[in-house]
Amino acid sequence: MSTLPKVSIVIPVYNERGTIEELLKRVQAAALDKEIVVVDDGSTDGTRELLAGIQSPDLRVILQPENRGKGAALRRGFAEARGAVVIVQDADLEYDPGDYPALLDPIDRGVADVVFGSRFMGGPHRVLLFWHSVGNSVLTTLSNMLTNLNLTDVWTCYKVFRAEVLQSLTLREDRFGFEAEVTAKVARGPWRIYEVPISYHGRTYAEGKKITWKDGVRGVWCTLRYGLSA
Repeated sequence: MSTLPKVSIVIPVYNERGTIEELLKRVQAAALDKEIVVVDDGSTDGTRELLAGIQSPDLRVILQPENRGKGAALRRGFAEARGAVVIVQDADLEYDPGDYPALLDPIDRGVADVVFGSRFMGGPHRVLLFWHSVGNSVLTTLSNMLTNLNLTDVWTCYKVFRAEVLQSLTLREDRFGFEAEVTAKVARGPWRIYEVPISYHGRTYAEGKKITWKDGVRGVWCTLRYGLSA
């Protein structure tokens, strides 16, 4: 009988000492047959030392030798994941592990291979910056034009994959361009894609938000690059 977990929850972490303990408690509380794969991406604020002190049979901590970006950390986590399904989880408490059942439902029912959790389909969310939502909408629209999908939130953290989907992809982006790249490459394959509403508790830059306008510019470039690739 296989002892491999059903779900691998991959968590890229960079300088999240203030949130990682609470996030792990919430993930561990999820009633799933799971493993938790935390990839620390060269944190310098004490996150690495804090993680070293957390002992749990369902937790594996991987230390990147230097900061390379979210995409690079996710590639490492995907390579280490052993579950039949992989969930991407940010470490900053913006996304609620209580949404896992809704995210997994289309896969459990056998109707989806990839699931996006959308912040814009009616779930509760913290009211934040207007121009961030405009930028997200522009990037999502551009992606949809090139992939011929009708997603509402390409740049969501919550993406869920059957393991064989990730195994079929060659991913290259080291930073937030991962979102555009993986969307375009999934769209090009034979995979069934679903989208479900999720809650969202966004944070401000004062609270530690890391994505900037430079990532938005890179996002446009990545969307065009991977959306137009043969």
